[in-house]
Amino acid sequence: MSNPDRITDRAILALLAERLAGYRLRQNLTQAALAKEAGISKLTVLRIERGESTQVTNLVRVLRALGLIGNLDAFIPPLTLRPLEQARLKSRPRQRASRRSEKKPAPPAGGWQWKEDVKKSGDKT
Repeated sequence: MSNPDRITDRAILALLAERLAGYRLRQNLTQAALAKEAGISKLTVLRIERGESTQVTNLVRVLRALGLIGNLDAFIPPLTLRPLEQARLKSRPRQRASRRSEKKPAPPAGGWQWKEDVKKSGDKT
């Protein structure tokens, strides 16, 4: 796959579909046999091989049935921390993502006021 950052989602699904169908055929499995082995419907296998959207669970079941689940580490490698990150976290894995820095509005010139106080000070009655 040349320049994977520029390939569309649809093209990635088509490539994945083509490869999965190739592995199924290499193992001489019909779509019905793969569906039975994976515990999904034949229609789901057909949709996967067309490059259509499906649940991740179905994809995992097909990968397992084709004996490809061991390739998961190549697909999404385990996360490793850089030494500085590991020292900073002191072996505690990160639990949450931080918010991106957003520009906070400056406080009013006269300091903070309650909403009701602002209404009262604006009233001229």
